[in-house]
Amino acid sequence: MDGVGSFGAGRAGAEFDPINFIQQPQTILRILAWIFSMVVFGSIINEGYVNIGSETLHCVFNKNSDACNYGITIGLIAFLASIFFFVLDMKFQQISSVKDRKKAVLLEIGFSGLWTFLWFVGFCFLANQWQRTTPDKLPLNQGADAARAAIAFSFFSIFSWAGLTVRAVQKYLLGTDMSLFTTEHVDGNQPIQPYPTVPGTETTDVYQSPPFTEKPDPNAPTYQVPIY
Repeated sequence: MDGVGSFGAGRAGAEFDPINFIQQPQTILRILAWIFSMVVFGSIINEGYVNIGSETLHCVFNKNSDACNYGITIGLIAFLASIFFFVLDMKFQQISSVKDRKKAVLLEIGFSGLWTFLWFVGFCFLANQWQRTTPDKLPLNQGADAARAAIAFSFFSIFSWAGLTVRAVQKYLLGTDMSLFTTEHVDGNQPIQPYPTVPGTETTDVYQSPPFTEKPDPNAPTYQVPIY
């Protein structure tokens, strides 16, 4: 991965390269996840409900409205989340704080992992309900193409979001190279400047003998106490 040592990105504040950004596997997976989610919820909204002998609209998946609602919900949220993380990927290198980068990567790991699981559940749910749909519940195969498209792209979405999860985990495992950031970037505080030193001043203390002390003279007469 590019930018090893800083959660998958280079030095903070570096210039954004759109060509390199588009060619990254993570960007390609993000675009595919965006397209797949749009196909899923778009197909169900447009042709996932049919009118069979009455004015009431029924879901094409075994007349189970929960199946249609589930597909629309996770598809729409995945569509919006793909846009959000796409913009975050573009701005990620401009994030100067290591802590903010770590939070962004952890958010991506959590969401991508969760949506991988939800897409798997959605694929199983839609496929199961479609298998139970009998011809009398769906005469003339109304909405059949939309149902198959929703199931197929739900399956594709599992792998796209799983790939995004793996990429996010790789970014997290890279960690950060603290040499790419200053103290201000790490803690969010201004770096502390050391006090300037005046030329010619000594930085170490030299032991000096106490004042007013004299060494005894060995040739001086010794005072003796008189004897009476």
